[in-house]
Amino acid sequence: MARIAEQRDAAAPSSTEQHARVGRILEAAAALAAEKEFDRVQMSEVAKAAGVAVATLYRYFPSKTHLFVAVMLRQIDRMGEGFRRRPSTAERPADAVYETLVRVVRGLLRRPLLSAAMIQANSTAKPSVVPDTTQVERNFRGLLYHAAGIERPTEREAMLTRVLIQAAFGIFQSCLNGRIGIPDAEQDLRVACDLLLAEWPDTRG
Repeated sequence: MARIAEQRDAAAPSSTEQHARVGRILEAAAALAAEKEFDRVQMSEVAKAAGVAVATLYRYFPSKTHLFVAVMLRQIDRMGEGFRRRPSTAERPADAVYETLVRVVRGLLRRPLLSAAMIQANSTAKPSVVPDTTQVERNFRGLLYHAAGIERPTEREAMLTRVLIQAAFGIFQSCLNGRIGIPDAEQDLRVACDLLLAEWPDTRG
């Protein structure tokens, strides 16, 4: 079957049934990508595992990149729910953000193939084509702001957070690729937080 162009707009689910269908697709994609590399995951097998027609899958996700960026967005939102249930007890904002990033690394490494697929998809996606990639960054920033106790970030805080996220994803990728181990990844995250967030005010009091 011919590959559907990535430039086609994705349909948004509206009914309860459609949301459930999209949920099954995302779960199926995550399960398959946890077992084999991103390039080996086929859209047809995702559709089959989710119990939907291939045309239905492409209706919501015009490409595999769209699909796995959406998977990543869902995983970040689930992490956020868990972090809100068990918030950091660190006193300094930089320490709370560091703890959050360490929890993210450990969570990613539980399913390294899936995590590599999500990061690969998100890093290659253009926001103009895959709008969810913008939401991924926005929601990830939200995790860090929540950890630090920041409700209304300044332009400076937003810029520092953006740079920190870029550094963190590079560290995540290096860890997933086996270039560095978990201790080195955590040490690198510690340095990044200390350097970039040193000027953040104490907002956790």
